[in-house]
Amino acid sequence: MLDPRARQLLRTLISRHIRDGAPVGSQTLARHAGLDVSPATIRNILADLEEAGLLSSPHTSAGRVPTAQGYRVFVDSLLQPRPLPEAEVARLRQELPAGSGTRALLGNASELLSAMSRFVGVVSVPRRGHFAFRHIDFVPLEPGRVLAILVFADNDVQNRVLQTRRAYDAGELEQVANYLNHHFAGRPLAEIRVALVAELKAARDEMETLLSRSVELAEQALAEDEDGAVADPAEGMVLAGQTRLIGVQDLADLERLRELFEAFARKREILQLLERTMAAPGVRIFIGEETGLAPLEGMSLVTAPYAAGDRPLGVLGVIGPSRMAYDRVIPMVQAAADVLGAALDRG
Repeated sequence: MLDPRARQLLRTLISRHIRDGAPVGSQTLARHAGLDVSPATIRNILADLEEAGLLSSPHTSAGRVPTAQGYRVFVDSLLQPRPLPEAEVARLRQELPAGSGTRALLGNASELLSAMSRFVGVVSVPRRGHFAFRHIDFVPLEPGRVLAILVFADNDVQNRVLQTRRAYDAGELEQVANYLNHHFAGRPLAEIRVALVAELKAARDEMETLLSRSVELAEQALAEDEDGAVADPAEGMVLAGQTRLIGVQDLADLERLRELFEAFARKREILQLLERTMAAPGVRIFIGEETGLAPLEGMSLVTAPYAAGDRPLGVLGVIGPSRMAYDRVIPMVQAAADVLGAALDRG
């Protein structure tokens, strides 16, 4: 618990440090904190805050800078986020229009977050199972191999090569596609597979042959990871603006930058961190070691889930140095999540 003077000094110090990037001294705080106290009193309070682990003193300066714990107190109880300017909300709506296709929207969202924050924009890709199946076609390739062309309700198109137990001719494949399109269009993938198996068990005579073919082809064509894991992390996350970090004052150490860019290239750890936040509504903020990822030490991740209606689809956010303008980034991330979810819901 901090008394009002300590809270005001901590708020002012962190705000000045975020703005200027330099350690903040007692003389600066005496001029800008709005407190009627002497510089000596301010120094005593700063010493208490440092002892509490909220501030640290760089060796080269008499001023102080916030620690990760200090940023956490600032974000949780001292920050006063301001609404995102309407012009920026309008920009989000203009560049994330409904009907653009999921991949295009996700790419645009990550680019926008990067451009607006000047850091890294990141968006997790929804699992296909979140979207209804619209249409399917099968094309024979060679004995034992079939190409499935799937169109989803969000206009995404996927091609999948299936390995089959026997050869199918074009007529059989057309019959199966017609059956699936007529009976299952508009339903999610997992629901279709369950329904097919149930119908096969209840089928008799001529329908059994068609259903058995449909089950074999649909099991692969409509498959998704049951546990939600992404086999290829590159397919599960869209990143933009990594090179913006090269010029950031707080990331001048080349070894740190190398480790950070390697983490961006692998994607898996960051994607797992994003997926942990999908069930929690609103903005979540990870500061430094709270991410659990060594390359993100000294960094912060601000995230928010995006949803179509009441269906959570994924998570988007901004990755940047802990010395970021949280009062601007937080409403930006929330607005982007709202606009992206609305575009996917209408699309």
